[in-house]
Amino acid sequence: MKKIASFIVNHDTLEKGMYISRIDGDIVTYDIRMKKPNNNDFLENAAMHTFEHLFATYARNTELASNVIYIGPMGCRTGFYFLVRDSITHEQSLKLLQDCFEFVKNFDDEIPGTKKEECGNYLEHDLQGAKNIAIDMSEVLRNWTVEKMTYAK
Repeated sequence: MKKIASFIVNHDTLEKGMYISRIDGDIVTYDIRMKKPNNNDFLENAAMHTFEHLFATYARNTELASNVIYIGPMGCRTGFYFLVRDSITHEQSLKLLQDCFEFVKNFDDEIPGTKKEECGNYLEHDLQGAKNIAIDMSEVLRNWTVEKMTYAK
């Protein structure tokens, strides 16, 4: 079998940030890298789970919601995949992410979708952990640009 695109990226040189992972037809996959790979520092499950709930809720309540396809964590626990239709520009996607991180770091309410009937792991959540992820990534993406969205060679 041929290697998939995400396994071709050199994880030894990959830094935190937002990258265009792939474009398939009208679907753009972004790599939202929140931890430096293979650095023994991974997203904690409960914090990552809460971040997912808040990220998905926020993104699906914006004017761009109809073009958001998927938001989900990477199995390696170093970031998230964010899939959108290409009718959302890279600039709009970056702005949406920046706004999302601001939303999460300032969130102080009941976490959406955390009732037993709404979530398959409703007891494993960590709001402060999710906020810490957002605080860190807000700094990482503060001066991020579309030009920085290409993986380093």
